[in-house]
Amino acid sequence: MQATIFTQAILPGVLAMIMFGMGLSLTKDDFTRLVKMPKPVLVGLVGQLVLLPLLAFFIALALNASPEIAVGLMILAACPGGTTSNLISHIAKANLALSVSLTGVTTLICVFTTPLLIQFSIGFFSESALASFSLLNTSLGLLVISIIPVILGMIVRKFFSKAARRAEPKFRALSTIFMLMLIVIISYQEQEMMMEAFPSVFLIVIALNAGATLLGVVLAHLTKLDGRDGVTLGIEIGTQNATLAILIAVSFIEQPAYAVAAGVYGVIMYFGAFVLVMLRRQHLGERPS
Repeated sequence: MQATIFTQAILPGVLAMIMFGMGLSLTKDDFTRLVKMPKPVLVGLVGQLVLLPLLAFFIALALNASPEIAVGLMILAACPGGTTSNLISHIAKANLALSVSLTGVTTLICVFTTPLLIQFSIGFFSESALASFSLLNTSLGLLVISIIPVILGMIVRKFFSKAARRAEPKFRALSTIFMLMLIVIISYQEQEMMMEAFPSVFLIVIALNAGATLLGVVLAHLTKLDGRDGVTLGIEIGTQNATLAILIAVSFIEQPAYAVAAGVYGVIMYFGAFVLVMLRRQHLGERPS
């Protein structure tokens, strides 16, 4: 994809606005919660930052994914959880505090871990390294479009709390609309590849979503966390920041073919979360609305 105003300015700018919206939902307590309740947060971090990329790696190998899809899947797994996970956790009556904390903490950590995982993935699955990929530039780009807007959003939340709480849902809606717009654009630009690869891509992302969602629930069970935390981890690990993954592929690496997996996952990822919401409501004796 040629560098355009859309890929170099509009796309990063809108994502920065979305990350600013995430910051509006965060407070200092969401980060200090690691000290207050370290076990569930640490378990979630291990699941999100270590086990999820490993799961994506083995799925790509087991299902014989093409290099483009394999690298795209790894980029997706290397990204932090999406802000949508917080809304889904709220709907499911899961541990919203844990969900918000994990989203915030992983967003900070992934500035450092995501570029390293991408570099490994390109080297492992591609026949030759991409000249357009720079470890330093990717890290700096993630810092500018994620951490700085989040910090600014948190500052606004601290000093203008009421206005921030009113504005935050609007930014979440922007995130959903923008992601759908990106999926349409990527599908149009990569229509030949989408037509050829869709059956296998669909199977691969379904496998990742189901595996990631189950991973969270199993992790909670193995570490003796309660069912509420298990649902939270399943939602958090299974709901990725697909918008960020698309941005990295299209703008940072300039390889839109790498964005196909994230584009499909951006739609599919709600499947696992929906199942957990239904099970949670059934457990609480509620009828789905």
